Amino acid sequence: MNWDTIKGNWKQMTGKIRQEWGELTDDEVARMKGDREELEGILQEKYGKSKDEVHRQVDDWMNRVN
Repeated sequence: MNWDTIKGNWKQMTGKIRQEWGELTDDEVARMKGDREELEGILQEKYGKSKDEVHRQVDDWMNRVN
């Protein structure tokens, strides 16, 4: 799945995002509004991981989600 598809189906994807990254709040997910950079930035802050590591995690998640 590509990011344009995820962004286009953001409301449906929020549950899958919360399932993958359980520490995210509803407000944080809503604030992202389908913006991948915002997602990655929030994940970096929440989980204390590097930009590259978070980018890889999001790529992996995108390949698994359907």
